[in-house]
Amino acid sequence: MDDLQPTLPITHALLVASGDLRETANRVCWPAQAAMEAALTEAFGRHGVKVTRAHPFDERTGHGFISSQRMGMDVFRTVPKDAPLVVAEAVWQYSHHVLAGLRDHRGPILTVANWSGQWPGLVGMLNLNGSLTKAGVAYSTLWSETFTDPFFERGLKEWLTTGRVEHDLSHVRSLEPSALSAEAAELGAHLAETLRRDKAILGVFDEGCMGMYNAIIDDELLNPLGVYKERLSQSALVAEMRLVRGSEARSVLDWLRRRGVTFVTGTDDETELTEAQLLEQARMYVAAVRMAHRFGCDAVGIQYQQGLKDMTPASDLVEGLLNNPDRPPVLHAETGEELYPGRALPHFNEVDECAALDALVTNRVWTALSLEPSTTLHDLRWGEPYPIAGEEPFVWVFEISGAAPASHFVDGYAGARSERQPPMYFPLGGGTLKGVSKPGEIIWSRVFVQGGALEVDLGRATVVALPEEETRRRWEATTPQWPIMHAVLRGVTRDQMMARHKANHIQVAYVPSEQAEHVLQVKAAMFAALGLKVHLCGV
Repeated sequence: MDDLQPTLPITHALLVASGDLRETANRVCWPAQAAMEAALTEAFGRHGVKVTRAHPFDERTGHGFISSQRMGMDVFRTVPKDAPLVVAEAVWQYSHHVLAGLRDHRGPILTVANWSGQWPGLVGMLNLNGSLTKAGVAYSTLWSETFTDPFFERGLKEWLTTGRVEHDLSHVRSLEPSALSAEAAELGAHLAETLRRDKAILGVFDEGCMGMYNAIIDDELLNPLGVYKERLSQSALVAEMRLVRGSEARSVLDWLRRRGVTFVTGTDDETELTEAQLLEQARMYVAAVRMAHRFGCDAVGIQYQQGLKDMTPASDLVEGLLNNPDRPPVLHAETGEELYPGRALPHFNEVDECAALDALVTNRVWTALSLEPSTTLHDLRWGEPYPIAGEEPFVWVFEISGAAPASHFVDGYAGARSERQPPMYFPLGGGTLKGVSKPGEIIWSRVFVQGGALEVDLGRATVVALPEEETRRRWEATTPQWPIMHAVLRGVTRDQMMARHKANHIQVAYVPSEQAEHVLQVKAAMFAALGLKVHLCGV
């Protein structure tokens, strides 16, 4: 490998593959990664370029992923600093496994993902791209279903020739404060000043979920906005759960059943959702609300993946309840006072602090405008065109395991199901809150860190209704246990979104169509008044 030269055009590239920390996931997902790498090698070969893996397949583990930060550091010790480097992602990956090596790398970097719903390489690559953006590492990015399409071929040729790929970002424009209505500017500024004056607390139950470096906002950026972190331990959450009485947990499930939630249960704890798992999730819900109240939190985030998944069932059902003002009441353990009555307690899934800030601002803006404030993040998971009313728009699949409130679903709680999380990821089970998002208008957004500053992208989209069989097909092509949203972005193509978006997550909230422009302006004005660089996408 030492004979690689950083000269252009590129004739030889090294390939690395960041994987999961959970070896069960790495083994299950390896065949998809191997197939993608074979297609990539063939694509490079068509241009006369050789691709060499920088780390071998491991017979002992049964996969060829970089599966820890330490392993990533060791792999990059043998990678020449100027070598052209391809980071190939067919599955979800932990960005911190390769971030240390990529920070030091001087050669051209190309991140590549497979366009697949089943294998979330798109989600993994977008997280890595957001992490590299925050770290100030230059990179190019491409994606493809077949690695033979004209879009991919043009991009690959450009990278091999110039060491970089330029994408169409004409849908993005910086906010011009003069374009805001006086009413929107005034309300946004007022809400920003109120947040700075009164301050808010994000309850962070362990930071840095699944290596998501892009999901951490340093205090030096967050505190000037009036937002602070209460750093909490998930072990404390488990301890608090033990104080929740069985009758209190049962009342949560009874409330949900009265509202029409369907729990798909069985008796095998290892493969099915059981009543015992649901009762533990109900205890977590009560415990999280009580801890949030005790520390004065305005929003909370539970990491859940590492550590907590080995102690309790998943937090997904809990998260969806917290994000809804209409939810089972939780009483103070001593006084009997209802906590956060009639209010959402915004939850940021996977402790994504960029989503936390976004959810906090969304909650303040929607509440000030007397709108239903339920909000959630989703993974920007996948999508395909679908014929609607004589046209064939690109319909995204937005999907996340937790945090989606039933108020977003067709028929609300009555349209919600709770199914067991896949055992591959969650050995102790736990139910999700699953539903099909109702048709309507949404505002989408993403806060991210770039150049040592906070920025935000804002846009509009329409949630569309698809035939039941198409929804089922898309669910089966992705993760059928999770809530789904069929979204058509306004003024943003598939490839523009992929080229620009700085995260695996996207924040969404419903808005009446006749008020959408005003609400967007107020949210943009509040972010701008807080000092963020605001970008409008497709609007």
